[in-house]
Amino acid sequence: MKTKFMPEETLYKKFLLNNCSFDSAHDLAHIQRVVKSAQTICDEEGGDLDIVKAAAWLHDSVTLPKNHPDRSKSSILAGEKAAAFLNSIDFPETKVKHVVHAIEAHSFSAGIEPTTLEAKIVQDADRLDALGAIGVARCLMVGGKLDRALYQPEDPFCESRDPDDSIYTIDHFYEKLFKLPELMNTESAKEMAVERIRFMKQFLSELQKEI
Repeated sequence: MKTKFMPEETLYKKFLLNNCSFDSAHDLAHIQRVVKSAQTICDEEGGDLDIVKAAAWLHDSVTLPKNHPDRSKSSILAGEKAAAFLNSIDFPETKVKHVVHAIEAHSFSAGIEPTTLEAKIVQDADRLDALGAIGVARCLMVGGKLDRALYQPEDPFCESRDPDDSIYTIDHFYEKLFKLPELMNTESAKEMAVERIRFMKQFLSELQKEI
């Protein structure tokens, strides 16, 4: 039931659709997946669900392209935008700062350490969406949009060279994605991440056969 303290998800959707711009890898569907994962982790780990849900819904209210010079500032700008929105709907004032911190800390490129359980949960949920089947799809979408080659022909799987995902899309698996399970804050997310990595390695094994 909607109260002035607990906006319905339709209220978040309306704000996002009317006030935010998205790219193909950071669209409303991505946000909805992050919300779902964040709620699942919160159920297991505890935390304030009001803060977790608000931060998960609003974490990408500002998204700058991967190759934008101010990319690392996206989460700071998103936090500012989210705070203004939450204050306008009478979200509990004492919780707004915690939502903002969770939004600011979710970003890998921002390099902000999450200091609350809620921020750790939202960061984990966002990183989970870079893994598994959806992670493979999103990685390939971004690589294609940036006009990067799929793989390095002589050493596609970085067996004898350092990965460079600024040139080769598959290198992103080795440069970042396969490291994410170790970076998860919660045990629930670590377990989910390990399972998703298994699929990604199966994908690469099939790719290796085909090429």
